[in-house]
Amino acid sequence: MNNYQFIKLIDAGNTVSLVLNRPPLNVMNISMMQEMNAAFSALLRHPNAKVLLIKAEGKAFSAGVDVADHTADKVNEMISEFHRIFHLLHEFKIPTIAVVDGAALGGGCELAIYCDMVAASERAKFGQPEIKVGVFPPVATAIFPGLVNRNRALELLLSGETISATEAERIGLINRVFPVEGFEAQVDAFVSRFISQSKTTLEFTKRAVDASLYRARMEALKRAEEIYLNEMMKTEDAHEGLKAFMEKRQPVWKNK
Repeated sequence: MNNYQFIKLIDAGNTVSLVLNRPPLNVMNISMMQEMNAAFSALLRHPNAKVLLIKAEGKAFSAGVDVADHTADKVNEMISEFHRIFHLLHEFKIPTIAVVDGAALGGGCELAIYCDMVAASERAKFGQPEIKVGVFPPVATAIFPGLVNRNRALELLLSGETISATEAERIGLINRVFPVEGFEAQVDAFVSRFISQSKTTLEFTKRAVDASLYRARMEALKRAEEIYLNEMMKTEDAHEGLKAFMEKRQPVWKNK
């Protein structure tokens, strides 16, 4: 199950883990996304797993999507591959849990928060800094308002603020925060409460909860994607922000 360059798969029977493996920051490029999508497609058919875990090697969960893949010649393919991750996650009948021990920023934050649950260590942090390079995060715009509230979501998305795991738990963005020492054991105990249940009943319960919620979420993601590609990526500031980031300088906004 591990014929991949940028990810690993760990099959423990009742749980299966997809591990981001592009250290140190697990920045997701198009090739890595393609591997993730291939793995998710295969894992959808796993006969025994009751829970899907998304973890990471390195010092960060993921610092996001490679800015080099946001350029005009790549952005359509990048968005297509990146958003396919979430369409596939949407198809999982079993619960999905992100295990975050480090920074989850940009697309990395979206990947974690899109999961059904998030368990984080005290040193984890979360943020959507896209606004600082002249773009916005389509997935976060679709899911944050339903998790926190519209106004708090806007504060996070419009400021690009990074928050601690403790703050993320307080506002309802994530489920649990555990101490760094003994983190893996705490996560195992957290997950054990779900794998002790009937696989069938877990799936039916998730399906019932998502019956109305996910329809709205996927429609919101589709509309956010249209705004991102067809409107925002045609602005001067979007290209200036991305160019400035790659050139390691402050952007000069034209506000158009």
